[in-house]
Amino acid sequence: MNLDDFIITCFCLIDEMVPMVTKGKRLRQRGPMPQLADSEVITMEVVGTYLGLSQDQEVFDYFRHHSRHFFPAMGQVARTTFVRQAANLWAVKERLWCWLRDELISYDSGMSIVDSVPLPVCRFARAPWCVRFRGQASYGKDHADRQTFYGFRLHAQLSWPGLLTRVFLAPANEADGEIVPLLLEGTTGVVLGDRNYWLPDLQAFLRTKGIVLQAPLRKAHSPQAAAYHSSVLGRVRYLIDTVFGQLTDRCRMKRVWARDLWHLRNRLLRCLLMHTICFFFNQQDAAPYLQFDRLVA
Repeated sequence: MNLDDFIITCFCLIDEMVPMVTKGKRLRQRGPMPQLADSEVITMEVVGTYLGLSQDQEVFDYFRHHSRHFFPAMGQVARTTFVRQAANLWAVKERLWCWLRDELISYDSGMSIVDSVPLPVCRFARAPWCVRFRGQASYGKDHADRQTFYGFRLHAQLSWPGLLTRVFLAPANEADGEIVPLLLEGTTGVVLGDRNYWLPDLQAFLRTKGIVLQAPLRKAHSPQAAAYHSSVLGRVRYLIDTVFGQLTDRCRMKRVWARDLWHLRNRLLRCLLMHTICFFFNQQDAAPYLQFDRLVA
């Protein structure tokens, strides 16, 4: 499909689901109705995120200049009004994501992968003077870049064959082993993790909950490491790196423009919603689930 078809398809899907997740209740108890419908704002956020527009200003400018024929009210809406309405809809985006995950998409809940990705909120040199997220963010280790950063870590559960089903935002100093019981609460089955999840006490505790957490031995060069290494499980586990790469490259998730948790939550949720909608479109077309570039010719 071309970009216009993609915008129309996203709008039709979102506009149909919004009354389902709100259950017919009014989102605003008083005041006039906004000039832009909520489904229009969410559609612009999803499509803008798919196009790699990471800032609210970029999304607003793009649709005001290039897609006025789809959203005619954009000519009468100020940027601050658009940004405020989009941020206030974070709970609706969360419900849309859960509705897609639970009602429309088929996946294997008994097979999942867990991992985390760093979200720096500023450059490391500016961290001592950074006032954003003070008392909420912390220092942590980015193992991929082999450096210390200041910010958060996004812990995620990826269900087979590549659907993001749960996420948990935590300060960067929280270890993966401390967050994974919260992330996997209420789930069962086999869970794959990297060496950070090689914690025998934690694995024994999760086994009592019906969760088999498999991870390679923490000491990669130990003589015992070969007994816990599987090339097949390794290739399956790397699927979550593909998804993190999509969130980082296409959505620019590591560029945290937000100044508080309210706006950061909204930005993360629109990335998750975009990823889930594209996954759903590929599943409907019987295409490779994570090949998002094929959706727009």
